[in-house]
Amino acid sequence: MSHSLAQNIKYLRKERGYTQGELAGKLGINRAALASYEEGRAEPRLAVLQMVAGHFSCSLDDLLHLDFSRDKQRVRPDKSGKSLRVLSVAVDAEEKEKIVVVPVKAAAGYLDGFSDVDYIESLPSFSLPLQELGKERSYRLFQIKGDSMNPIPSGSYIISEYVQDWNQIKDDRCYILITQDEGIVYKRVLNRLHEEQLILKSDNPEYKPYSIGSEMIAEVWKAIGYISLQLPESGGEPLAASQIMNALIRLEKEVKEVKERVQKY
Repeated sequence: MSHSLAQNIKYLRKERGYTQGELAGKLGINRAALASYEEGRAEPRLAVLQMVAGHFSCSLDDLLHLDFSRDKQRVRPDKSGKSLRVLSVAVDAEEKEKIVVVPVKAAAGYLDGFSDVDYIESLPSFSLPLQELGKERSYRLFQIKGDSMNPIPSGSYIISEYVQDWNQIKDDRCYILITQDEGIVYKRVLNRLHEEQLILKSDNPEYKPYSIGSEMIAEVWKAIGYISLQLPESGGEPLAASQIMNALIRLEKEVKEVKERVQKY
């Protein structure tokens, strides 16, 4: 095994503060095997290399060829998904991909297990026969909590489509991000990958926008809809101040867009 690969695995583990046993557990291998990789005595299988690259949000090419202890520009995640970013999925008896559900109670475990096929298959999954969902795409349901994305209520399930190429992230669209610091995050996103970051915004104006480095992102899912088990009360309830504010902000934005179109003509 190349010296750089052995050193990189060890460097990444220590940088994240893992013991050999902790990282081995996250990768689904035994500690002795990981020790042999770090010491250069054994060559990891491709599947293990993919899990390492996925877990640490780096490209497989960088993992194999860069010296992370010297190259401070390692903060270059595989934005395009060309370097073997592999999505673990659950399939039915006919080998058709199912939609995996990630409830709030599983959010913490998902960050460690998203690249582990056994873990993904342990989560609830189902088929959703809607013509709007393309057969050749991967979908997942993530349950959210909190009021930062009002009026979508806490507890809703966000129907999401997997984004292989992060360069396709569109400004002001909603996405589920799997992040190393915050776990599962549902926000409106501004794409600033040319600056190695994304800007995350809440629909609730009480929450301020903030940035996240692209090296901290493990997966990206585009939100395409949601499922909520909370029905409005009969007769309707008075709008909360935050809902009124959100409506005014959207109205102001729409008026501005109309004015801009009129000026063009």
